[in-house]
Amino acid sequence: MNTVALVAPAGPVAPDLLERALAVLDGWGVRVRNLVTPGSRHPAAPYLADTDAARAKLFTEAWLDPAVHAVLAARGGYGTQRMLDLLDWTALRGAGAKMFAGSSDVTALHAAIHWHLGLPTLLSPMPAGDLWDDVGGERLRRALFTPGAVTVSGTEALVPGAARGRLTGGNLSLLASSVGTPEQGSARNAIVALEDVAEPVYRLDRMLRAGWFDGVAGVVLGTWTRCGEPADVRALMLDRLSPLGVPVLAGVPFGHVVGSVTVPLGVEAVLDTANLRVSTHAA
Repeated sequence: MNTVALVAPAGPVAPDLLERALAVLDGWGVRVRNLVTPGSRHPAAPYLADTDAARAKLFTEAWLDPAVHAVLAARGGYGTQRMLDLLDWTALRGAGAKMFAGSSDVTALHAAIHWHLGLPTLLSPMPAGDLWDDVGGERLRRALFTPGAVTVSGTEALVPGAARGRLTGGNLSLLASSVGTPEQGSARNAIVALEDVAEPVYRLDRMLRAGWFDGVAGVVLGTWTRCGEPADVRALMLDRLSPLGVPVLAGVPFGHVVGSVTVPLGVEAVLDTANLRVSTHAA
């Protein structure tokens, strides 16, 4: 039987949502190693689940457990970036291959795991997140335990074309705030997946830093929940991304949305706007 570890690398987890998350994982028929203390908060920064050192320690404990098949972020929030420099990446590398899943603020861990460990990850719903539902949960479960090639569909080709490259990305705010760090690297030759929540259009505009996209192979756009009028977001993306001269697929249902698809990151992918889809190899 597979063992899944649940961690809180960012914000605090409410007791009722933790209880729901544990029930969901139990229903998957897996052993659950829970490393989340319900309602735990940083003593001086209540928007964090615990001190940076404590969150890093618990993540490390989960990753180094030889019985653990996958480490799941219970929820996002804020704070993942604060603990990255406290992780012993040499020790984590010695634990071998694991799966990691999460989204939103946890984007920072996806990039770090790709950079330091060379492992693929899953951009996914989180079981103690506000937008968790059975549809998204089942998509995550299948990605974790029956991995294989994945195809996800969009709704519109903002810029037509086809591309191949490593699929990377996640939450635009986190990506923008990580530019210049070793983990973030560059988007050269990659297909970049982007989404965000509750960011006004002018702030999205500011985050689309052209330099980071130098040499990008293609762009896949997810959901922009509470980011203003969809037509305004679309116009911005067309204005800022079309000059890159690469294919851009919009309307892929990942990110801050009920029923989100799970997207493998750090794997080779093919972007095909003629068929409104992006396909990956097994994570």
